[in-house]
This record gives sequence, structure tokens and C-alpha cells, in this order.
Amino acid sequence: MILDLPEWRVSEALVPYPDAFHEMQSRAAAIRAGAAGELVWLLEHPPLYTAGTSADAAELFNPAGYPVHTAGRGGRYTYHGPGQRVGYVLLDLGKRGRDVRAYVHALEGWVIAALAGIGIASRRVPGRIGIWTGRDGAEAKIGAIGVRVSGWVTTHGFAINVEPDLADFAGIVPCGIADAGVTSIRALGHSTGLTDLDESLRSCLRGFLDALSNPQVFA
Repeated sequence: MILDLPEWRVSEALVPYPDAFHEMQSRAAAIRAGAAGELVWLLEHPPLYTAGTSADAAELFNPAGYPVHTAGRGGRYTYHGPGQRVGYVLLDLGKRGRDVRAYVHALEGWVIAALAGIGIASRRVPGRIGIWTGRDGAEAKIGAIGVRVSGWVTTHGFAINVEPDLADFAGIVPCGIADAGVTSIRALGHSTGLTDLDESLRSCLRGFLDALSNPQVFA
């Protein structure tokens, strides 16, 4: 069965997290009910922290007093803010293989492929969550992954650091990993902005969807 591509949505203005969360939950319910199609939604949030289902309060410092939201996704604390591309991915895995591990692997591969498309080498690191750059003990995180699957419909997704204020990551232990840094496209010396990254993500979308049924696409 050949499935349609998901709706592709890009929000230009900052989207408050509660508004995005409500929209995401409503759309996921509609997908489960067969009343709406799949969605990939790219946006930015005002500065905030989200707590995943494994969040540890000892890893939240928040000296700036940013809002903290319970996300319901897997993982620990994550920062979102201007200059970071957040991607909410709402797919019906009931029609795309019913394999959560394959989905997470494909999502990671999509981010890695999109970054490669704008000239940035990144990779998975065994035992570490997210997308990483650097080698030999100098690893830095450039992208976060956090998902939820309910009724075989996915919510949440990824966050890629384009040019956020990296100092804001000091308000948490990012994803519970204290012995590695955080970086961004701008910090790596690239001038690529959100629009170029979005175009690369879109050009790699078909490969991401193909990888759900064939994990070797983004091995």
C-alpha cells in the first residue's frame, strides 16, 4: 500500500508550548479516529524546559525561571527556545509497520541525513540519546529525540540546534547526560539557517518514511 506524504507545516512565529501541545494531542486523536491525515510540523518555541517521563528533578536548575512543562514523551529534561528547529512528527504507525524501535531509528537517521545535506557530519553514539557531532571524547549534542506512541500514532519528535542561546542549556542536565556538551549549527561555524535546514529535512522525508519498513535505509 502506497501512503500519502504527511502534511508539511512550518510555523514562522514562535509557538507557545501549551498551544503546540494541545494542537498535537488534538491532531493525534483525529488521526487515530481516521478523521485527519499525518503531519510533520516544524516550529520554534519561546524559551522553556520540558520534562519527559524519566525526568529527575535534581537535573533541573532553571536560574532564568523559564516555564517548565510536562511533555509526556520519553526521556528527561530538554530545552526549547528561539533558534532551535523543533519537529513534531505525527504518523500512523498502524499503517507504517507497527515497530517503535524502527521508528526511533528512522527518526534519528532522518535528522542525520538532513544535517549531512547542509554539510554537517553527525551520528548516533551507542549509549547516548540524541544526535552527536565530534569524536574522541569531544562529543557534543546537536539534536534531541523524544517521542510518544499512543494507539500507534506518534507525537513529539526532534529538536535541532540551529542558533539557540546555548547558555540556556545550563539550566538543566540535557537529557540526563552530564559529561558531554551541547552545540549548534552556528557554533560549528556554519551560517546555515532554519530555512535551509527545513529544505534539507523535506528533501530527506521520503527516505525517512521508507526507513520505517526498511531500517537499512538509514543504517
